[in-house]
Amino acid sequence: MDSEIRRGAVFAVAAFAFWGFTPLYYKLLGAVAPMDILAHRIVWTVMMGVLILWARRDWQRLVALARCRGTMLILLASSLLISLNWFVYIYAVTSDRLLDASLGYYINPLVNVLLGVTFLQERMSAARALSVVLAALGTLNLAIGLGSMPWIALSLGFSFGFYGLLRKRLDVPVVGALVIETGLLLLPAMAVLGWLHRTGGGAFLELGWDVSLLLIAGGPVTMLPLVWFTKAARRLPLNVVGLFQYLGPTITFLLAVIVFEEPFTKTHAVTFSLIWSGLLISTVDSLTRARRIERDEGIGRAADDRSGAG
Repeated sequence: MDSEIRRGAVFAVAAFAFWGFTPLYYKLLGAVAPMDILAHRIVWTVMMGVLILWARRDWQRLVALARCRGTMLILLASSLLISLNWFVYIYAVTSDRLLDASLGYYINPLVNVLLGVTFLQERMSAARALSVVLAALGTLNLAIGLGSMPWIALSLGFSFGFYGLLRKRLDVPVVGALVIETGLLLLPAMAVLGWLHRTGGGAFLELGWDVSLLLIAGGPVTMLPLVWFTKAARRLPLNVVGLFQYLGPTITFLLAVIVFEEPFTKTHAVTFSLIWSGLLISTVDSLTRARRIERDEGIGRAADDRSGAG
């Protein structure tokens, strides 16, 4: 069991660290239009996903998903949300707004709390309510300081939050579902690529083989960390996986401030401090609740053992 937990931790670090360093990949595509990058990411993600499913011989579950109309409608909605999330993220990186992207994924866990209360009737503890309030104050502070709403951060946080909310309603394999989601967008993506090629705005085979190969790499860049995350989730408790999720935006934050030297003002410092405080409070609350549940279950099992022995 210990070896499985260690393997799960390795997979979790690999997945979230990969996501954190992903901006380095998109920075290499700075000469390519965000819509062009997005269309290629969809196309090559489908190709990579099909290869993974073929290697696993996991077609039966995919066919079963495709035959369920209700599931397909939910996956269509989630495909639109994830494509929006990808586009905004690509735009943020290529337009030197990486700090905003980091902020978006920091507020996402707190957005999830808010969505859970609103749509799933989950109970919000006082600690989590305080966390959401701190996140709201941080966002408001940034909006006032910059003179405009931080739309990139909010778009990323809420689009991924609603995406997770939809996917939570489905008991579906992660890779298979992503193949369907991107497959539903395959024809529009290919139409965009065709239009860009005809109008001279496409980058594939036009900006050199290095750029073309980087665009093809969009498939592995999308699929590999997702496969690692799935392996981690199977081996680790959910609350432990939740702790690793902060690794990604932290790496992105450090890249933005240290490597790419994006402006980090006093306004940013106040905003991030408020949101980090909210995340700390929410995380401690989640861990405390998890330990309480484990303790209560242990007491319950011990009581059952005594009654059985009697």
